Amino acid sequence: MKKILFVNLMILLIFAGASYWTEVGRGMQKTAAQAVPETQEERSENTDEEEDTEEKEEDYIRWVDFQVSEFAMSEAYEYDRDTYGTDAHVGWVDLLAWTAAHTGGNFDDDRKVLSLLTELEDKISRGESLEQMTSGLEYFPYYKEAYEAVLGGMVGEFEIEEPAEGKDGKKNWVKKYGLKAFHPIAKGFPYSDYDDFGVSRTYGYKRNHLGHDMMGQTGTPIINVESGYVEALGWNQYGGWRIGIRSFDKKRYYYYAHLRQGFPYQPELKEGSVVLAGDVIGYMGHTGYSTEEDTNNIDTTHLHFGMQLIFDESQKEGNNEIWIDCYQIVRFLYRNRSETERNAETKEWRRIYLFKDPDAAAYERTVDFSMYP
Repeated sequence: MKKILFVNLMILLIFAGASYWTEVGRGMQKTAAQAVPETQEERSENTDEEEDTEEKEEDYIRWVDFQVSEFAMSEAYEYDRDTYGTDAHVGWVDLLAWTAAHTGGNFDDDRKVLSLLTELEDKISRGESLEQMTSGLEYFPYYKEAYEAVLGGMVGEFEIEEPAEGKDGKKNWVKKYGLKAFHPIAKGFPYSDYDDFGVSRTYGYKRNHLGHDMMGQTGTPIINVESGYVEALGWNQYGGWRIGIRSFDKKRYYYYAHLRQGFPYQPELKEGSVVLAGDVIGYMGHTGYSTEEDTNNIDTTHLHFGMQLIFDESQKEGNNEIWIDCYQIVRFLYRNRSETERNAETKEWRRIYLFKDPDAAAYERTVDFSMYP
């Protein structure tokens, strides 16, 4: 009897073992089939998908440390402006990117900066191409893209009114190429400032100051730096009454905060409004640091001016935001301050000399006007 039971047990074990290894074999075949495509086309498709994923993860800049000095911007800009329309012309962004590729983005040494700019200008005047000279510069493409994001909308062709010579009060339209961005404080209005980017702030939570403060008088007209459209307008407990303006190429977001209590900005402004460089957009104040609207909780009257770079929309808000130190940019823009005059009836300030920006005209031709109420 025991012998029969032993034989039956052995038969069951043999069948169980066979079934187990059959399933193991099937599982190994299934795993192998998933891991290795059956055809070369499938292998190629999977490889392409992996490469696309990697490109999506790495196809935009995640950080910019903008250290370009006012001196370097001035030298590069003047060469750009003076050679426009000639064979020797090189854009100021290319000039600055060339310099940064040799200095690692450091612009502290004016003599070295001037030497590098002069070297490039001399080579261009001798007929060498920019492509040839930058082909071996590993970081030139990075600096070109980064600096284009910072400065891309500030120089170009435009039209502006100017006083007509010998005709009191008359104006003429003049076509120009040059600086078409403006200083954020209207001409004739005093202010004081220093490089305060990164200074600690404590309201709400401890954080760094990601902008540039310009101290002045309540009611000082605030000027739109670059043509764009209003993306944010209204109250924020940190910035008080504030305006956020996006450049047409969507690379730059300009932030103007702590505007005047009661009358913070021009009444016609609304989200989606197109505003031109040099327009009066608001008035200096000291609102903010309160959840209650229209509250003056800032001790010192000033404009908080900030510039955010956006290479991907995921960087617009959150932990991936890129704010740059724009102190040197403000110093550079001092050469172009918008002249304004006050309307005695409305008490609003308006620019004196009108301005036409081709970038704004192109944007308005393509914009969906349903965004306007």
